[in-house]
Amino acid sequence: MISQVTLRGLEDADLDVLFEFMRDPESVRMAAFTAEDPNDRGAFDAHMRKIRANPETLNQVILADGVVVGSIASFVMEGDTEITYWVDREVWGQGVAGRAVALLLEQVTVRPLHARVASDNTASMRVLTRAGFKPVGTDVGWAAARKAEIEETILVLS
Repeated sequence: MISQVTLRGLEDADLDVLFEFMRDPESVRMAAFTAEDPNDRGAFDAHMRKIRANPETLNQVILADGVVVGSIASFVMEGDTEITYWVDREVWGQGVAGRAVALLLEQVTVRPLHARVASDNTASMRVLTRAGFKPVGTDVGWAAARKAEIEETILVLS
């Protein structure tokens, strides 16, 4: 059982483990809106360079008992501040995502704050609604991981 969840800034040394998490087939399927090819390390590195260089993006790693188990970030897209997170499947169901979101919400005080989740990803939907996000609509978008258009739920924390 995990006793402590903390966040810290993303470091170069974290990239290898995050890349591995983001290649897990079941995690990729659940996240749905992922890179075209989760196994393309060059594309991953280019994306990480881009988001790390953006001063409007806050990139954090999620630590469970001191071990990196995921990432969480806030970023601005089309004028809206959004959050996103990714948690290693090995710790799913242990409250890590919920605690990480709560910690990020202490740092990111912009409201409204937005999030998007594949509508059939009930676990992430539960994490976000428990944190106070409310569903405000849906959209249909291309989910590279599923090679299909799927519905995503748009949530807002006021």
